[in-house]
Amino acid sequence: MSPFLNKTGTAVEADEGVWPIRRRRILDWLVNETRNERFIDNILVEMCGKLLSAGVPVARATLHFRTNHPQWIGARILWKEGLTEAKINTFAYGVENTPEFLTSPVNAIHRGAEEVRRRLEGAVDTDLDSFYRELRDDGLTEYIAWPLEHTFGKRHVATFSTSRPGGFTSEHVDFLRDLLPALTLISEIRLKNIMARTLLQTYVGPHASEQILSGVTTRGSGATVGAAIMICDLRDFTAISDLWPRDDVIHLLNDYFDAMSDPIERYGGEILKFMGDGLLAIFPLSKETACADLLQAIREGQASMAELNEQHARAGREPLRYGVGVHVGDVMYGNIGSRRRLDFTVIGPAVNIASRLESLTKEVKRPVLLSRAFVEMAGCAKDMDSLGTFPLRGLGEPVDVFAFPERWAQAGSDAAFVSP
Repeated sequence: MSPFLNKTGTAVEADEGVWPIRRRRILDWLVNETRNERFIDNILVEMCGKLLSAGVPVARATLHFRTNHPQWIGARILWKEGLTEAKINTFAYGVENTPEFLTSPVNAIHRGAEEVRRRLEGAVDTDLDSFYRELRDDGLTEYIAWPLEHTFGKRHVATFSTSRPGGFTSEHVDFLRDLLPALTLISEIRLKNIMARTLLQTYVGPHASEQILSGVTTRGSGATVGAAIMICDLRDFTAISDLWPRDDVIHLLNDYFDAMSDPIERYGGEILKFMGDGLLAIFPLSKETACADLLQAIREGQASMAELNEQHARAGREPLRYGVGVHVGDVMYGNIGSRRRLDFTVIGPAVNIASRLESLTKEVKRPVLLSRAFVEMAGCAKDMDSLGTFPLRGLGEPVDVFAFPERWAQAGSDAAFVSP
C-alpha cells in the first residue's frame, strides 16, 4: 500500500497499481490543457519546463517513436535544458540492425524491458558504452528510460536524464513515473494524427492530403482548377514484366518513378496517382511559374533517366523508353468513385488531351509532346520543335503538337528553362 493525495489533498491509501500515486498540477495540464497543441514536440518542451518549475531536475528528455513512413523507421524528439524548441531526428530503415541501436536502451525497451536506469556520475569509461559516455561527458549524472505502451502493444520510449549530483531522488522518479500514463495517451493521439497525415501524403500527395484532412471527403466534392498536366508512361513494360524476375521488375519501376517523380515534387508539382507503369501529375496555375516548373521537371527527369539507362547499358540491358504528354486547362479536382471507395484525382477534357499526347509519342517517336495551348501559355514555342497538326482519338478538333528538341534529352539539367 502506498499513500497518495486525493482531489481534496487528503492523504489516503491506494491499492498497488492505482494511478496517479499523487495528483499533481502537471498531470491536470497534460490531460486537460494540451488538447489545442497539435505537435508532441511542443508538448515535450513545455512539460519539461513545468517539471523544472516543480523541482524535478530534468536536464535532458527524449521521446522515441516508431513511424509508418516510407523513408523513416522512426524519429527521436530531443529536449535539453535551455532549449526553447525540441530537435527532431529521423532514422532510416536499417538503423535497427546497427551495433549502436542493438546495444541501446531504446532497443532494450522495445525488447520488453520495463525500465532502463543507469548512474553516470563517477562511472569509468570501461563501465560505459559510447552512448552513456557521451551523456556523462555532457555533465549528466543519471539516465532513465521507460516504455510508452500504445494500443495493441506498440511500444515507444520516453527517457529522462539529470545533471543533479547524486542523480534523481526516489521522489523525482515517482514524479516522472506518474506522468507516463498521461504522456502515453497524449503522445498516441498526436502520433496517430501524424501517421494519418503521413499515410495520406504518401498515397495521395501533399496537396490532396490537406484537402482530405480539411474535410473534402464526400463523393463529388472538389473544385475546378487550372493546371498544367503531365502524363508519363513507360514503354514495353508488359514485355519486361513477362521476362524479368518479379523483384527486378519492382526495382526497375521504383528507379524509373524516382527519376521522373523527384523533379516533379521538387518543382512544386503534385503526383496524383501511379497507374501501373505510368503517372499523372499536375502543376496548379495558381503558381505563376507552373508551366516553366513543369518543363524543368521534365528536363531533369530526362537527365535522370539518361543516367539510369547508362546503368542498364553497363548491365547489358536495353535502355528504358518512355512517353510524356503535356497539356494545360481546367480540370475537376476532387473525389471520384463509389460510395465507399474514393479516388482523389483530376478529370476533364484537358486530362484526356494530355493522355492522347502521351499515346501519340509512340507514333511520332518523340518522348515528350506538348499541346499548342501549353506552349503558348509557357511562352516556349521558339524552344520547341513544331510537328504539325494531329487528330487525337475522341477529340473533335485536331491539335497542334510540339516536341522537346531531341538535344534536351541528352543535355541534362544544367541549362534551366527560363520562360521569357
